[in-house]
Amino acid sequence: MDDILSIFRALADPTRLRIVLLLLKMELAVGELAQILDQSQPRISRHIKILDEAGLAERRKEGSWVFLRPGQAVELDILRRIFRSEKVAKTKQAIEDEAQLSLVRKARAEMAERYFEAHAEEWDAIRSLHIAELEVEHAMMALLKDTNLGHLLDIGTGTGRMIEVFGPKAEKITALDKSPEMLRLARAKLLDENENADASKLLAKTELKLGDFNNLPLPDANVDSVILHQVLHYAQHPEAVLLEVARVLGHNGVLVIADFAVHDHEELRSKHAHARLGFSDDSMQRWFTAAHLDLIQTRTLDGGELSVKIWVGRKTGLTKIHPNDGTDLLVPNLQKRASA
Repeated sequence: MDDILSIFRALADPTRLRIVLLLLKMELAVGELAQILDQSQPRISRHIKILDEAGLAERRKEGSWVFLRPGQAVELDILRRIFRSEKVAKTKQAIEDEAQLSLVRKARAEMAERYFEAHAEEWDAIRSLHIAELEVEHAMMALLKDTNLGHLLDIGTGTGRMIEVFGPKAEKITALDKSPEMLRLARAKLLDENENADASKLLAKTELKLGDFNNLPLPDANVDSVILHQVLHYAQHPEAVLLEVARVLGHNGVLVIADFAVHDHEELRSKHAHARLGFSDDSMQRWFTAAHLDLIQTRTLDGGELSVKIWVGRKTGLTKIHPNDGTDLLVPNLQKRASA
């Protein structure tokens, strides 16, 4: 009873009701809410605190930004009926807020466009060295065509391209990046390109999350599939990254890595911060084994001056190791968090 009273007290304020209606349309930063509602950030923050305590909104920190999304209480049947009611959702104030929300969407899209234009030259320089990304994506999709992705973790999501490609097959998506700017770009790009009903479903099941591949902000055995697309070459210690991936993968979970084969383009290290100049199959096999992951498929895509490799692994619970005596041993899979 106290919880229900707390919820309706929170919704009794017009500003807080407006905030919830906006959050049902998209995740918003505190500053963006202040802009839409034409109120100060401190005032908005006080409203958010009340909504948070009532379970109507959830706060998520992303670098120096704080984003808001609907809380669990919004799922109550009586509240869903209220929020869908035209008497609430189609009021003059709600329509005006929707118009302001469109301006926020536009600002995000313009920010993304400016960033892409500023960095297009360096990205084009790298792309010109290897096979087209579309061919890489098709090869990845072919390797995963019969795989149930379940809860998908996209590490180093960047602009969110892997969400667009594999998200429709996943039940839930966690998209991780260590750069708050990249997460904002991914959010802007997805919102800008996904205005249809299917895309709305994709956005609803996606969580963009700030985090580092050396210390994944997820519990053990929490995801069913992991994608590392052109990300691992930024790792100083790739073997530690795979140990972290193995920790968060559940039983029979699948890992897909798309990256460069070994190469000698030193400028990628000096100009583009690549920590590793590609990977060999032997190194990848060794790291998979150390993480107790079975390397089950590999594919090489030749093109230009760089070859792209795809490695697919699975956490089966038993991994073959080849000791000095030549026999095969079966070892239990990794269950506890590995130390990097």
